[in-house]
Amino acid sequence: MDFFKPLETSVSQSPKTQPVDSEKVKCLIIGSGPAGYTAAIYAARANLSPVLYEGLQPGGQLTTTNDVENFPGYPEGITGPEMMADLRKQAERFGADIRFGLVTEADFSGSEHKVLLDGGKELVAESVIIATGATAKYLGIESETKYAGSGVSACATCDGFFYRGKDVAVVGGGDTACEESIYLAGLCNKVYLIVRKNFLRASKVMQERVLKTPNIEVLFEHNTLELQGDGVVEKAILIKRKGEQDESIVEIAIDGFFLAIGHTPNSTPFKPYVNTDEQGYIVTEAPTSKTNVPGVFACGDVMDPIYRQAITAAGSGCKAAIDAERYLAERKI
Repeated sequence: MDFFKPLETSVSQSPKTQPVDSEKVKCLIIGSGPAGYTAAIYAARANLSPVLYEGLQPGGQLTTTNDVENFPGYPEGITGPEMMADLRKQAERFGADIRFGLVTEADFSGSEHKVLLDGGKELVAESVIIATGATAKYLGIESETKYAGSGVSACATCDGFFYRGKDVAVVGGGDTACEESIYLAGLCNKVYLIVRKNFLRASKVMQERVLKTPNIEVLFEHNTLELQGDGVVEKAILIKRKGEQDESIVEIAIDGFFLAIGHTPNSTPFKPYVNTDEQGYIVTEAPTSKTNVPGVFACGDVMDPIYRQAITAAGSGCKAAIDAERYLAERKI
């Protein structure tokens, strides 16, 4: 789910919509989830009086995850929604002002950073932490939504453990799909790699690893039509294309269906001001969370095209808050 509505400003323009009212804040955090909430915890403890706007999906993607077993501190595991509720409460305990609202426009052209919310309110912030995450790309079939959290996942590293000894399918043909297939092959009985084209787009080395893994079966020229099952995924209905006019229906029995066709970083309103890579991920000055705009920082999946884990997002949220605190302290000198 996207965090933002479409951006309508350009670099040389301030937000076009006339704000109903304006509020000045010291530290604005845009986005919730592990990165945003952790940034709020650290910023609040540093007396930055952070204001956090949660977006359309308070808690982020983790609220769609049933069980989280790989986050330190939860030996028995915890559900995604429960974890996000805990992080939110912890941030509020230290004084973070957490609000529901959507960013519609941004203007980072001046020394103070302006953000416009739905409803017309303008926020003028001394520092901004962008923690808006990334949205997994889906195939667009109805059954993906139906079985979300009940067999459908966009993260093999997060959820693969639950499918030990079972049969699963991965959709995609790039490096990510190959990496996730190999990872799952070490846990699962059988992995079907469903590839739309008649070749893999992955690097040569990844292709070789996939093809040499005995329990991975690559299904070239297959598209997923539907997922079926009684409450959970039990099988996938595929269409195999042998030619333009030659098609056949294929059915595979699976317990898990993993999407590996990419993510879309939720960075759209900031692109006129902050540097992004070709995919739209915000570029930071490693090892910090600093963007090219002084006083604007980024953390979590919106700047991480590699790991996309709750623990790495939380760690980057910590870094962003510390960087913001240091930036604000230096401005006073």
